[in-house]
Amino acid sequence: MMNAADLDSFITSHAIAAQIVFLADETPTVETAATAAGITPVQIVKSVLFLVKEEAGAPRPVLVIGNGYHRINWRRLADHLAVSRRRLRLADAEQVQAITGFPVGTVPPFGHRTPLPTLLDEQVLAQTLVYAGGGAINALMRLHVAELQRVLQAPVVNLTKP
Repeated sequence: MMNAADLDSFITSHAIAAQIVFLADETPTVETAATAAGITPVQIVKSVLFLVKEEAGAPRPVLVIGNGYHRINWRRLADHLAVSRRRLRLADAEQVQAITGFPVGTVPPFGHRTPLPTLLDEQVLAQTLVYAGGGAINALMRLHVAELQRVLQAPVVNLTKP
């Protein structure tokens, strides 16, 4: 299992302008994370792992980076991926850890066990500074949205409900 130290090593080795912030309490929800960090909930970004069922073979993982306060619109995601909505599902906790290396609730937007196809929801761009999963239940990663975009090199897509 990967952790905050692994993420910090990734940040350092890739010269990413981001910091791991350790908090006094665990932060299992957007609200508790925002309160603990002294920020607004819209500054929290979540990393949500979807699996796309293929015609044959294993499901294909797709990571969506979204604003913590907005729900991902599955129809928009399916349309963007050019698949039926029925072919999408959320990865369960075991799959999230197996694919990303991190437990659910701690998944950062990058630095995973293996690189993942990633989409960035356009609502994230409304912020300047964001906090993402930091590799531990009591850690967040702080970085500017411009740096997040630079590192991810991910398509920006409208994936949240209005």
